[in-house]
Amino acid sequence: MLTDLTQLLQLPDLFQALTPHVGVGGGIEAREHIAFGPLLVATLLFLAGIGALFGLGLAVAAKKFTVTIDPRVEQVKAVLAHAHCGACGFAGCEQYAEAVVRDPNVPPNLCIPAGSRAADLIATLMGKKAEAREQLVARIVCQGGLSASEKKCMYEGVHDCRAVMLAGGDKACRYGCLGYGTCARVCPFGAIRMSDDHLPLVDAEACTGCRKCEAACPVKVIEVVPASALVLVACHSRDKGGETRKHCRVGCIACTVCVKICPFDAASISENLSRIDPRKCTRCGLCVRRCPTNAIKDFLPLRPPATVLDHCTGCGICGMVCPVNAVSCERGRTHTVDPSRCIGCGLCAVQCPVSAISGTFNALGVSADTNRTG
Repeated sequence: MLTDLTQLLQLPDLFQALTPHVGVGGGIEAREHIAFGPLLVATLLFLAGIGALFGLGLAVAAKKFTVTIDPRVEQVKAVLAHAHCGACGFAGCEQYAEAVVRDPNVPPNLCIPAGSRAADLIATLMGKKAEAREQLVARIVCQGGLSASEKKCMYEGVHDCRAVMLAGGDKACRYGCLGYGTCARVCPFGAIRMSDDHLPLVDAEACTGCRKCEAACPVKVIEVVPASALVLVACHSRDKGGETRKHCRVGCIACTVCVKICPFDAASISENLSRIDPRKCTRCGLCVRRCPTNAIKDFLPLRPPATVLDHCTGCGICGMVCPVNAVSCERGRTHTVDPSRCIGCGLCAVQCPVSAISGTFNALGVSADTNRTG
């Protein structure tokens, strides 16, 4: 027993003899001081070598992948609207500037927000011809606001037309404007605001026809049309007349009244919906007055009455074409117009062979056309 206890007491000494010594004065040699100067020099040399290596690599890459920028691109960009609206057909203003500089087939007048002045400057800079482009404007082809249309359910959720459509829509008319203002939010020019009746209102002066609202509308009730198209069917429904009338009080019911009344064959019916061809329409407004549901929108509300000039030959044509019998005709004598009955449709000005009609909204244009062709 005593012998076993003695052996246990000797174990620490045996372990210390078998274990290597570390530390200052131990069995492994270590330095108590470090030479800081040579270590700093070696570190700086290493970093300088690494920096030179990476710098050389960047210089080679810059030389190999360098892109030459035509200074005319920056000059073109300087006169653009920088709205990045996409109306030009390119992703942004920079892409259009590069295209108009490098491609001789790209016209200089595609930036609609910048206007004709920018087109002329770009044309001068690039030596291209800037042809005049007709102004475009967004029109809302729906009048079914809260007061004139029915809802099929109550929607509660994100106030965004696209979100409402994902939920199935809340309008009884599946073609009607949803009225949650997505078009107003995406317009980069602030040209659209929402009315109290939850319908978009477009400021034609501020609108550039960039088509962003048209693309964002999930029910396609926004159409970008020439600004000269002032008489439009403001309805988008393809339902039959009875179904449309059940859901909306201002929808087109395809009654064909506009087709029958139009003296220029500008109105037609297709897919239960009336359409007015802007190339044929003279903006007389007769269809607007006769539409039983007020589905045709008139963007030219002011039509002054006609007056007959002294060089009238008394041919009587104006009296024959007047839809409201406002012209008093006596063969061979100057005719007169009753201003209380005249609706200012301008049909007499269009048909007069000697341009003797004045005062109507289209009289100056008709006279100018007659002088050019005469």
